[in-house]
Amino acid sequence: MLVTQSPCSMDNPSNMLSVLEEESNVDIDDVFPPHVDTTNIIIQPESPTSKKQTLKTFKEINALLQADKLREVKLILRENAWPLNNGIRTQLWPALISQHSKGNNTMDGYYWDMVSQILGTTELPEQSIMLPPFVDSTHCLSYNLTRKGRSVADRIVSVLGYACPDITYSPSLYPITALLLHFMPEEQCYHCVQSLVASKKKMFITQTKLLYEVTWKTVEQITKKHVKSAAVHLARHCSVSRAERIYMDWIWWILQLLPFQHLVRVMDCFLHEGIKVFYRVAMAIILLFYKHSSPQTSEWMAEITKNGIDAALSKFCRQIPVTPAKFLRTAFGIRGLSSAYISRVFISIEMNLKSRNVVSGSKSLVKSRSTDTLPTSQSQMNIQMMSHTLTIREKECEDTYKDRGAHSPGPRALSMGVYPIQSIRSQILDMPELFTLWSWLPVRITMYQPILLYTTEEHGCSLTTFYVRVEKYEPTLLMIKTCNNEVFGAYCSTRWCERNLKDDKGQRQAYFGTGETFLFSLYPERAKYPWVGMDSSHNDSRVHHSAELFMAADSKMITIGGGDGQAIWMDENIRFGKTDRCSTFNNPPLCASGDFEIRVLEVYGFHGA
Repeated sequence: MLVTQSPCSMDNPSNMLSVLEEESNVDIDDVFPPHVDTTNIIIQPESPTSKKQTLKTFKEINALLQADKLREVKLILRENAWPLNNGIRTQLWPALISQHSKGNNTMDGYYWDMVSQILGTTELPEQSIMLPPFVDSTHCLSYNLTRKGRSVADRIVSVLGYACPDITYSPSLYPITALLLHFMPEEQCYHCVQSLVASKKKMFITQTKLLYEVTWKTVEQITKKHVKSAAVHLARHCSVSRAERIYMDWIWWILQLLPFQHLVRVMDCFLHEGIKVFYRVAMAIILLFYKHSSPQTSEWMAEITKNGIDAALSKFCRQIPVTPAKFLRTAFGIRGLSSAYISRVFISIEMNLKSRNVVSGSKSLVKSRSTDTLPTSQSQMNIQMMSHTLTIREKECEDTYKDRGAHSPGPRALSMGVYPIQSIRSQILDMPELFTLWSWLPVRITMYQPILLYTTEEHGCSLTTFYVRVEKYEPTLLMIKTCNNEVFGAYCSTRWCERNLKDDKGQRQAYFGTGETFLFSLYPERAKYPWVGMDSSHNDSRVHHSAELFMAADSKMITIGGGDGQAIWMDENIRFGKTDRCSTFNNPPLCASGDFEIRVLEVYGFHGA
């Protein structure tokens, strides 16, 4: 087994002895718990920033923590690059986290009592443990955890979902839990995560969709101000909408793409200082990427030209060409980023988002009325506790396991919400297909009870009946099964009664709806077709009017998607229809022939939306 030792000064024998004592178990299998697979963990022997210093011991740092000398602790954590096979983190990380718990220590045995109550046993089950709805199912990163380790992480997060019902969206919680499990046992990890969630003085883990949006907008704003050249470089090589999407994924630059040894060093500082460390690290990534890719002859400029800046940035994070020590020096060397300043930017953005009623512009969505009656924290808890609440977990991908141990492959998708869909008795979709379809819905909508508004099997084939039963509901979900057994449909974001609205000149508007509308196909092809204005592969920063034709209806027909064709068109008898490619969704025809005969049409609404 690889053994490395950081250099120590011979001038201070007592310090050297302390370091050697702390590093005596240099066999990597002795450093990490048994639920960690050490096969792919790379040991880089790094030292303090200054070669004249020795690596600090836990005893020294803990004494400073007890004396409340937090600034000294901060500097030590930034400067001391303990190798991964140094055993200090098994004590250091819990000690750093405990300072944020404000004495709210949970009684001994509380965690195992919760496990027993929720799962019925303290033994790890063989089948997958259901994850709470706030988990981003596409980013269940497990790093170097074994299969048992991943089950332990699942159990911790599952218990946390019951203990903290106010959490509605927290994509970073699972990865942080998995990282902590590399250096501590299960029960201690649970209490540490709970302390980070409950921390009031500093933010560590965002717990709502709104606050997650605030974080990426904060990163975007402070990057444009404090590493302006790097931000301009990024913006120069992509559209405005694509640049926004790159910033939206900022947390995954750190938690998913950075090499493990870099990420652990970031966590050393994060667990003491809070989320502002992540902000600095994200800015450092942009800054270093700019320095390495701005020369026209550089390999990274060639990568941008070949694969696009977002793919180049992701590859740069994975292969970041600086040591963890230099990486952190870059992050903490960015000036003007005081905690007070970052807090002001964060609060300003949060207030702006909270006060936003309508977002205008072709690249933005009009606020849907379905957000006006979102469930309260209490009702969300009630939904979570329902026995038939489900959470989708994507199929595990072996290649992704090898990369970062992610549970789910493929491009990032919206996190699943909670939804009681087992009560649905569809004549079109079976339960696996319903699972897939519900995973594509906006998160907030999955919190509501679906109700069948209209079906040709029960209510007949009449457009008039369709309007009477459906038109007041927003949103609605249309599912079509053809006589050739093709299955497709659309999520319609706006009420169908808006077909009667008139413009300022008194003329009825042909098209209505918002960019939240999307098409889907479930058989024979399985695919989701979002509005092109939401698609990161749509290069044009401006969306033409012909690509904003979402919904249209009158007494003779229904149309979904327009521009160079109609994605779905149905006649007044809801018997015949046609499908073609359209500019709004850039979809292929949803059935092979283009023309179809309807066997069954089902329309669902959402109670309370």
